[in-house]
Amino acid sequence: MAHHASAKKRIRQDAKKRLQNRYYKKSARTAINKLREMETAKEAQEFFPKVVSMIDKLAKKNVWHKNKANNLKSKLAKHISKLS
Repeated sequence: MAHHASAKKRIRQDAKKRLQNRYYKKSARTAINKLREMETAKEAQEFFPKVVSMIDKLAKKNVWHKNKANNLKSKLAKHISKLS
């Protein structure tokens, strides 16, 4: 257990940030799955920028590694090109 006030504060901050990261990661994963399930190219192309934005924000905050983010974006772009 933490003894210093600063350590207690850090524990509180970490817990709050962990919940936020879990929420944003789950939201992004749900959006990615939704994009993969789309069957029309037009619909997928309209939704793609929103998903890319979510992925980029997670990479910027180091929640996801930048290479993972780039790989995801690449695979999603390939998926959309196959639809059309």
